[in-house]
Amino acid sequence: MSYVKSALLDEKGYVILDAYDQAADPQEWMDLEFVDWKSSGVTRFAPLASAFGDIEVNGFWNHTPPRTDKDGVWIDSQVAKAPRLTARATEPGANVGRCRVIELQPNVYSDTLYNLHQDDNNRLNPDGSGWIVRGFFNLTDDAESFMTLREDRFDPTNEVRIALPAGAQIIVDTQRFWHAVWHKGPEPRYCLITSWESGPQLDAYIEKYHGTNAHENPHLAPEVIASAQSDVQRRLAERAAALAERGASASETDDVPSDPEA
Repeated sequence: MSYVKSALLDEKGYVILDAYDQAADPQEWMDLEFVDWKSSGVTRFAPLASAFGDIEVNGFWNHTPPRTDKDGVWIDSQVAKAPRLTARATEPGANVGRCRVIELQPNVYSDTLYNLHQDDNNRLNPDGSGWIVRGFFNLTDDAESFMTLREDRFDPTNEVRIALPAGAQIIVDTQRFWHAVWHKGPEPRYCLITSWESGPQLDAYIEKYHGTNAHENPHLAPEVIASAQSDVQRRLAERAAALAERGASASETDDVPSDPEA
């Protein structure tokens, strides 16, 4: 199938935008209504736009009728509490699917690697339409935490780690990348996540904020990576053995839900 994609995103799968002055904005996310939703770590979500305007966070394809991650319905009660976040999500002018704030509790590197997942944003997406990508706007100051991206889940040599200070703005093809956030804490991390449809509007937005995919990873000692890799393999093997013992199917061997977020 053929989709409309942003050239800069298509090149490496991610784009880093100019930093946003997050300190100038009120902490609107603290007033939102959150719902529990198991994702890539210990998480809750506060939806701003959902499939039918309800305060829930399920994938659009899990509703009746099922549809792709576009044409999200804004939730009046949430938008009223977070007008600035809503304005930031709609600024590109691109079609918006799901839009929500994630609350992520602190974790460790091995947890991050265990929770790496790919999104399924483009299920039911019509041929010839825009490819769905996700914007991540970090709301809290988590400069020692990292968006962690891998094109191969188990290959550390292709890992990309992008720091997440307050105001960090990243767009990621989360169907291309296995991804999760290594959040060192000590407080919860909050981030606005928006599904956008690729096309001229998103391209113009990326250009306006000087989008780049030039990036150099911060150093991480090889022995730290090796230890975390080993821990992940052990945990996956233990889980597979436990599922096999009770006769679970192979498809149940992944802890990550069908519609996770970073």
